[in-house]
Amino acid sequence: MAESPSAKRWLPLEANPEVMNQFLWGLGLPESEAECYDVYGLDEELLEMVPKLVLAVLFLYPMTAKTEEERILQDSVNQEPSNKVYFMKQTVGNACGTIGLLHALGNIISEIKLSEGSFLDRFFKSTASMDPLERAAFLEKDREMELAHSLAATAGETEASDNVDAHFICFSCVDGQLYELDGRRSAPILHGPSSPSSLLQDAAKVIQGIIQKNPDSINFNVIAISKKEGGI
Repeated sequence: MAESPSAKRWLPLEANPEVMNQFLWGLGLPESEAECYDVYGLDEELLEMVPKLVLAVLFLYPMTAKTEEERILQDSVNQEPSNKVYFMKQTVGNACGTIGLLHALGNIISEIKLSEGSFLDRFFKSTASMDPLERAAFLEKDREMELAHSLAATAGETEASDNVDAHFICFSCVDGQLYELDGRRSAPILHGPSSPSSLLQDAAKVIQGIIQKNPDSINFNVIAISKKEGGI
């Protein structure tokens, strides 16, 4: 992401469901509501192994000249996303993991119950009527989130470094449409019809397309956020 020399930078979040679960549960997502799971492959058999109902899909991919070219091209196409899509810009370096998780939760607020008065409950209530840049500024100034992100970033299995070339994005189903949510883009990217029951398969098709365009890259990770049985 292009930044000024003075731009704030965080340590990157590891693509590790355990780390993400502790991060989200600590900020106000009840453990009984939802959980992050690894997606071990994109063929139908492996997708079927992922616990249902999938609420959101996170994708970590290496940034290359090809992916950047594609991003600029897609940004030049005018899209009219539903005003029901919760979207925010990324202004903090290496915050894409946290922003991916906020995009995921921000678009399923009606399907999960956050702990009353928790950080996430307060964050989404405070930013509900803001535009994407205002949400980014709100996050940038939030010391509680910065600390939580820092603790999660250092809890992973790999040594944390702020020199990374990988990026997290989120796929959500909003109003019967599949959206790609990436804080480095100017707006959500619409990928066509979807449904809560087909979200994982629909996102997998888009992800496969990205992987196929980058045959020389191998560092891809897919994580699903699924509703826990017994949740609302």
